Amino acid sequence: MSGQSAERVSMPCKSHRLGQRFHDAFLFASTSHAEQTRKQTTTPYIAHLMSVSALVLEAGGDEDLAIAALLHDVVEDCGGKPMLEEVRKRFGPRVAYVVAGCTDSDTYPKPPWRQRKEIYLEHLQTADADVRLVSAADKLHNAREIVRDYRAEGEVVWQRFGGKREGTLWYYRALAEEFRRTPGNRLVDELDRVIAELDRLVQRGESAR
Repeated sequence: MSGQSAERVSMPCKSHRLGQRFHDAFLFASTSHAEQTRKQTTTPYIAHLMSVSALVLEAGGDEDLAIAALLHDVVEDCGGKPMLEEVRKRFGPRVAYVVAGCTDSDTYPKPPWRQRKEIYLEHLQTADADVRLVSAADKLHNAREIVRDYRAEGEVVWQRFGGKREGTLWYYRALAEEFRRTPGNRLVDELDRVIAELDRLVQRGESAR
C-alpha cells in the first residue's frame, strides 16, 4: 500500500423504510387483540406481536412481512375467515397470504390441538420463504417465552398449553426439524439453540426429581 492515507468510505445501509401502512397495521393489531393477554399472564398480547415483527425486521424482512408479523394471529384469534378478508382489503394480497400461511385454524371451535399442529407442520413443508420467515419468528419468540417461564415456574408452565408437556415439546422439536430443511432463514439457528436449551432444562428437572 502506498504512503497515502486511506479514507474509509461509509456505504449507505440497506433499509426497509416503514411507512403509514405499518403504523396502520400496528393500530389494527393493537385494537383487534386489545382484550387479549398471553397465556395465563397479564402481559398484553400486542407484546408478542411486536416481538415477532421485530424479529422479522432484524432478519431482513420488508414492510409487508413486518405487517404480516403484527397480524399473524388476527385470523386465528379475532374472527376467522372474515378477518382474513379484512386484512386483504386493508393491507393487500401479499400480507393476507402470509397471515393465512401462519394460521393453523380459521374456524370456531378450533379442531383438536394435535390435529391442528400436524396439519400445520404438513403445510410448512410447501410454504414459501415469506411464510416460513414469519412463522419461524413467531415460534422463536414463543420458545424463548417458554424457556423463560420454565426457569421461573418449572413444570407448572405446561398447564398453559393444549399439548401439555409432551405435546408441546414434540411440536417445537418438529418445528425446528422442519425449518432446518430449507436454508436461508436467519432465525432457524437461534430457534434450534432455544429448543435445545429447553430440552436441557427439562432433562435437568427430570434428574432433580
